[in-house]
Amino acid sequence: MAVATGTAEQVKQRRYQKRTGNQLVPYLFIAPHLIFFLIFVAYPFFYGLYISFFRFDFLRPEAQQFVLLDNYAKLFSPDSIQFPVFWNALGNTVKFVLYSVPPLIIIPLLLAVLLNTRVPGRNFFRGLYFSPWVLSAAVVGLLGFWIFQSQGGLVNFYLVRLGITPPRWLSTLPWAWVAIVAMTLWWTVGFNMIILLAALQDIPRQLYESASLDGATNWQQFVSITLPILRPVLVFVIIITIIASFNLFAQPFFMTNGGPAQATGGGSTEPVMLRIYREGFERNQLGMAAAMSFIVATIMIIFSYTNFRLFRTRE
Repeated sequence: MAVATGTAEQVKQRRYQKRTGNQLVPYLFIAPHLIFFLIFVAYPFFYGLYISFFRFDFLRPEAQQFVLLDNYAKLFSPDSIQFPVFWNALGNTVKFVLYSVPPLIIIPLLLAVLLNTRVPGRNFFRGLYFSPWVLSAAVVGLLGFWIFQSQGGLVNFYLVRLGITPPRWLSTLPWAWVAIVAMTLWWTVGFNMIILLAALQDIPRQLYESASLDGATNWQQFVSITLPILRPVLVFVIIITIIASFNLFAQPFFMTNGGPAQATGGGSTEPVMLRIYREGFERNQLGMAAAMSFIVATIMIIFSYTNFRLFRTRE
């Protein structure tokens, strides 16, 4: 009887160890990503939130001062130095989003529809449109500077050859924005195109064949079949494009340096990320820069949540 009891306990223990081991397996798979997430995302996030409550100075740790919400209050006080430059930079970022997001959705969608047909050389053009995406933001910014600069720039060189008086692309408005948006389109249009193209290839061909038999034109098929089915993917592409546009930094940094300057402070093409960089690393006001970052992050979280609520698929 004792032997039977001992055997039953051993079986029970082995079952418990097996069940516990199986429960640990998923955590072992996600452990590498979780470790990197904690080190490179979670820790910087909470540390940034911590220093946003200080007048933070890496060079003089003894001068650090706890100010609670004073950094945030200054960003909402019209009498502070940071108020006009921060909100000017945020306004410039919103302008860039309005200028860049519509073409970054419409043009990739048109290219995806075109390259989803049996057009000759479609694989070549798919690679051609996607290839700029592999370049870094710094490379794109430097290319934009050399292409659009007033003296010796590629665009102005050919405009002069054609007898056209070229504008000062990088130092006057609205040409500075035109140059920045043009380089951004060239850089990122292929990424959105590939996502939309993959979604288009998942649409059953039978739907289009049935619509054709019913007498639907290509435009009617696009409006009634393609767009409704693409809606979840389009929402995803719109949201990631807006978030990416809000992270604008390298193009104006290398091409215009945020200029032309404004009398009220800041630059006419200075985005909020460039302002945060200058506040933190040029003016050595890391606490203020962290506060700016969290205000921008809050705006983006609210915006993304609102988009998902408005455009989520209705069953």
